[in-house]
Amino acid sequence: MTVSKEKQEALKKRMEALGIHEEDLIEKFILGSGSGGQKVNKTSSCVYLKHLPTKIEVKCQQERSREMNRFLARRELCDQIAEKLHQEKTARKREIEKIRQQKKRRSRRLQKKILEEKRKRSETKSLRKKPEET
Repeated sequence: MTVSKEKQEALKKRMEALGIHEEDLIEKFILGSGSGGQKVNKTSSCVYLKHLPTKIEVKCQQERSREMNRFLARRELCDQIAEKLHQEKTARKREIEKIRQQKKRRSRRLQKKILEEKRKRSETKSLRKKPEET
């Protein structure tokens, strides 16, 4: 799978807007690892990018093709630099933060409050039931 011309042009424009130049990048290709079978472990499809002025490093091995990983690594680098420059949270960071918030343990006081509200709610629901015939 290759990246369309429109997406490549959009990425170039975004890189220019953020002040990222190709000569400021160190790009290396590393042997892949992990799941994906022998093909992944034999080819150097993992892309490593380092932006020299900001010293931000990105590694990408999401896809099997090197070209796609190059595109994704540059996009990730743009996200990180934009976040650093504008303190804007990317969608991925927001998602991670949301999951972390969901997993965070509730305090005892909050747990008691939630349980009390549930009991009250069940009582009001039980009043809606039809009276049992004897």
